[in-house]
Amino acid sequence: MNYTLEKKNSEAIFKFTLTHAEWETAVNNAYEKEKKKYSIPGFRKGKLPRKVIENYYGAGVFFDEAINICISEGYAKALTENKEIIPVDEPKVDVESLPSNEKEQLVFTVKVVTRPDIKLGEYKGLTIKGMSYTVSEKDIEREITALRERGSRKVAVTGRKVEKGDILNIDYSGSVEGKKFDGGTAEKQSLTIGSNSFIPGFEDGLIGAEIGQTLDIKVKFPDEYHSEELKGKDAVFTVTVNGIEIKELPELTDDFIKDVAPFETVEEFKKDLEAKLEENFRKRGETETETKLIDTIVAGCGVEIPSVMIDDETQGMLDEFAQRLQYMYGGMKIEDYLKAMQTTPEDFKKERRPEAEKMIKTRLVLQDIVKAEKIKVEQKDLEELIEKEAESAKQTTDEYLKKMPKERFMQLNSEILVKKLFDLLKKENTIEYKKSAAKETKEKAPTKTTKPKTTKKAE
Repeated sequence: MNYTLEKKNSEAIFKFTLTHAEWETAVNNAYEKEKKKYSIPGFRKGKLPRKVIENYYGAGVFFDEAINICISEGYAKALTENKEIIPVDEPKVDVESLPSNEKEQLVFTVKVVTRPDIKLGEYKGLTIKGMSYTVSEKDIEREITALRERGSRKVAVTGRKVEKGDILNIDYSGSVEGKKFDGGTAEKQSLTIGSNSFIPGFEDGLIGAEIGQTLDIKVKFPDEYHSEELKGKDAVFTVTVNGIEIKELPELTDDFIKDVAPFETVEEFKKDLEAKLEENFRKRGETETETKLIDTIVAGCGVEIPSVMIDDETQGMLDEFAQRLQYMYGGMKIEDYLKAMQTTPEDFKKERRPEAEKMIKTRLVLQDIVKAEKIKVEQKDLEELIEKEAESAKQTTDEYLKKMPKERFMQLNSEILVKKLFDLLKKENTIEYKKSAAKETKEKAPTKTTKPKTTKKAE
């Protein structure tokens, strides 16, 4: 079996030719594989001679299976001999000719979309601005307020009008052009004024109202409202204020801290909170800096992503979103969600195509840098990481390995590879950090990392 290979952009075209003798071998192999399927009166099933079956069912009875055998063997052979070709889609086959005599040949082509070639740009010697965040008093106070709110209680208020921040209990009924609409009526509904959880203008219209008062509030549905029947329409809501409540926050005292956290005093709690925020901010800055560095590198690389790869990626996004819906919302189906949002799976995937294309390009570029730099995961790297995980789990390495799922080995391999890649990229590029005007952290970030001889600016 001979073949030729032609490459066009992200497509490989294999053209195979088989002699009549090779074709005859394939047909005979198809006969041996399928002869048990046929039965003819007067013959034992599975013992029928090939010629008898061909005479009874037609000369080409085994041709389809023979062609499948030739395609399967030929395609596998071609991929083995051309390891640089990585298919990203199912191959398309076209049979051009079948041999009808000893002089003719079987000719067929196999076309397959392949992983595109990447034109790596500069990934060393770049200069980027690093992201660095400092913990401020406002950050600490925000976390403390959130803690107090979790321990708050609602207190009924009387003798005054509705103010921003109040929690109201209301009945309401909405109408458009004098007609009520679906979903526009509710009783004993809780609404926090200023939460912006209702249509614009509704919450502001309740400020100044009194308990027991019924009033009409005129609003306009947004032009981008999810309901086609209501978008852009003027509406009137008749609202009755049943009650007013406010949140009463506990005082920040040592006793309060003892109840909600493992600390004796407010000061101890604040110090621990500051340390945790500093670590979170450090990780945030590091992640955003790494993302910025990768985006800069990828932007300088040339590649055209095949449409089929983007299709697969957006389908994966849809499938992942569907799983999250089921997990987070008690088994909600993606079909019900899309229907409620008045959209379709096709629109969902179309909207995410730019993001999918960027993700694929980034993945391919990083893979090629790993290959170019010959970054590998050594056995000792895996052993060290497994030992650390076993220690954290308070187990011996052998105990941990016995319970560790096989998929975890692949995850660890990937984690090590990514870390080595980022270590190399941060070492070979300059990252400049601006000094913050806010309160200094305990350890100042360096103004830059190792600087190569040649630098190229990349904002």
